[in-house]
Amino acid sequence: MTRRNFLATSLSVPAQSRHPNVILIMTDDHGAGDLGCFGSKDIRTPHLDAIAASGIRLTNWYSNAAMCAPARAALMTGRHPIRAAVPSNGPQLTKSQRSLATMLKAHGYATALVGKWHLGTAGSNSPLDHGFDSFYGFHSGCVDFYSHRFYWGEPNRPNYHDLYRGRTEIFEDGQYLTERLTAEAKQFIAGAGERPFFLYLAYNAPHYPMHAPQNYMERFKHLPLERQTYAAMISAVDDGIGEIRALLAERSLERDTMVIFVGDNGATTEARAGLAGKPATAGYNRGFRGFKFSLFDGGTHVPALMAWPGHIPAGRVSSRIGAHYDVAPTVLAAAGLATPAEGHFDGVNLWPAIRKGEVMERPPLHWRNGKQLAMRKGQWKLTLNGYDADGTPAGRIPIEGEDLLFLANLEQDPGEKKNLRRQYPELAAALETELKNWLDVVQKSAPRSE
Repeated sequence: MTRRNFLATSLSVPAQSRHPNVILIMTDDHGAGDLGCFGSKDIRTPHLDAIAASGIRLTNWYSNAAMCAPARAALMTGRHPIRAAVPSNGPQLTKSQRSLATMLKAHGYATALVGKWHLGTAGSNSPLDHGFDSFYGFHSGCVDFYSHRFYWGEPNRPNYHDLYRGRTEIFEDGQYLTERLTAEAKQFIAGAGERPFFLYLAYNAPHYPMHAPQNYMERFKHLPLERQTYAAMISAVDDGIGEIRALLAERSLERDTMVIFVGDNGATTEARAGLAGKPATAGYNRGFRGFKFSLFDGGTHVPALMAWPGHIPAGRVSSRIGAHYDVAPTVLAAAGLATPAEGHFDGVNLWPAIRKGEVMERPPLHWRNGKQLAMRKGQWKLTLNGYDADGTPAGRIPIEGEDLLFLANLEQDPGEKKNLRRQYPELAAALETELKNWLDVVQKSAPRSE
């Protein structure tokens, strides 16, 4: 199947009175193994597990980046972070980039972002400049969960308060942010009226700072303190998702609403998320190699769930490869809406595979983070200049020697433990050439970051 035919493939949506509501939920630095439905034994997530039971669990889902902002740019635009001009944390998503919110708003959707943006500031490229009718949350990469301040720029940048409703700074000191995000999400749903709605609910948990109310800490008092706090933060998110699903049921909106859940990247080992200045150890990446910032799978392989009763069969588990930039074209296809011209999206429409389990070929996935490069093509994964980001002094230094170019068969070795470059030298060379050619092409066609 050609890329042209693949992108053009769509599946008719059963007759419905209006376009479906869409709730897109993202967590932050959430380990791929830290949900009950993905095998966790000590972190209980009954409401996320219920989404998996009522829909599809995607076991081969990837972020398009190993850090926050570019992952979100890909999710919002359906484009590779380089083509969205947000290749790393820092650049803003400019108004020239069309977001999923902009596309859905053009079809009559009420749109809202609740939570973390990290793609612009209140004065420039805010969510309101990207198709969102309303915004409650913060613009930076993280905030304190109770004071809602950003503390991590000093000494180069003074700490600052970052909680907004629209473009107006608001103050809700002392209120736990995860609970506030849930309440705002419910308020938006309740007030959406007869229009279909798109809610992007971007929880900042379990990203540092590691804060959780005592009632959630009590649920996990048997765990070591660092894991206890991390688990409590995820549990607060899970409870919020349960409240939202209960509201949908109360308003008879379950069959009218497509719910998507993803993590933004792998769990982190950053010391600011750990205890006593030591690297964090709380998050578990399902045995994948590496952590946040690494282009080994631990940095990019994330949990993903989708549910839409009556449209996505319940209890399905899929190992089809998917990524954040597939969300926008998939949502538009599921809603029966027109998509931009061919070549606009880098992601592909996965709706036929999700709804009916159709076997579909897809283009390879590519990543870049600094000197690191990686691609996945079917079962094969090639990583150049990779590092593990494991919290050790050498953890952020590219690997040298034999493993500078690392070839893995992910179907046989999902933990990327064995380098097969010498066993399959022609394949390794061909993939390296293909990866470098991709980078050359995409960089030449990419807009400038701002």
